[in-house]
Amino acid sequence: MNNSETLSQAQAIQSLKSTEVIRNDYVRGQFISVYNAIWKEGGEGAYEREAMYFNNQLRDNERLRACTGMSVFFAFIDLAVRGLTLEPGSQALCYLLPRNYCVGKNAQGGNVYEARCNLTISGYGELVLRAKAGQILHADNPVIVYDGDEFSFGEKDGRKYVNYCCRIPRQSNRIIACFLKITRPDGTVDYSVMTEADWKRLSDFSGKANRYWDNTEKRYVENPNQLYTSGDGQIDTGFLKAKCVKHAFKTYPKIAIGKGTQLESDVADEPQPGFDPYGGMATGMPQPRPEEENTFAPAADMSAGVTVDPQANGNNDDAF
Repeated sequence: MNNSETLSQAQAIQSLKSTEVIRNDYVRGQFISVYNAIWKEGGEGAYEREAMYFNNQLRDNERLRACTGMSVFFAFIDLAVRGLTLEPGSQALCYLLPRNYCVGKNAQGGNVYEARCNLTISGYGELVLRAKAGQILHADNPVIVYDGDEFSFGEKDGRKYVNYCCRIPRQSNRIIACFLKITRPDGTVDYSVMTEADWKRLSDFSGKANRYWDNTEKRYVENPNQLYTSGDGQIDTGFLKAKCVKHAFKTYPKIAIGKGTQLESDVADEPQPGFDPYGGMATGMPQPRPEEENTFAPAADMSAGVTVDPQANGNNDDAF
């Protein structure tokens, strides 16, 4: 398409309701074309499967239905680019998250926000992407360590090690650590370890990110994600495993993500040059203007020139 045709198509998609985007003929064709170009085959089957999962999430979430048509388009095409699936489950690879972005000022000087749909890749999805990128060969399931288990970790001769033995019967229900074993392509082993101090620090960050003003107390109240304490007063085990996976790659090279995608672990990357899976839709579209630093949460990646409304996320702790 030439520039005028691309702009016209972009405007048409932006005008669609979020629930109308996925079954649009152009969107269908673009998804299948991109999928087959990258993965060689299977585009039609992947489209039908992911269209069902995508629309199911839109149907069940009112805030997702309020998102712009273009943001839904970007998120859907990114599924084809990354070869991921929205299939639900306890170890889902990705999910859809609505977020508000500041796109300018109104006549009174107040912020104007736009709701956008983001394809959010979980820690398990990140494992898949890193395996596809050749950074890892395999990762075991995270292991929860309880007080009384034999456990030590460290580094010797430049290599990390973990010594672990589960004590049966269990001596205590108190969780003291969680670790993940990663096998690299060359056969060497890496470990990611989280201790109680790590998730307490994350809980503090979560509280600051989700704080609110209490008119009765006349003060800000920090409100961390409930999963930090939902396991009989301690962190939920499934939540901890996801955190361990998510934070295992802080020192690994960044991996490419799309215009409508974010990683739970806040890994950012520049768009890949030379290949435009969106068919020119990102060109010529108005860009949101940057805003002042968010005072309710730790500084976020501002490379896209947008500000995220912290109130849009409720208690979602995806940034931590």
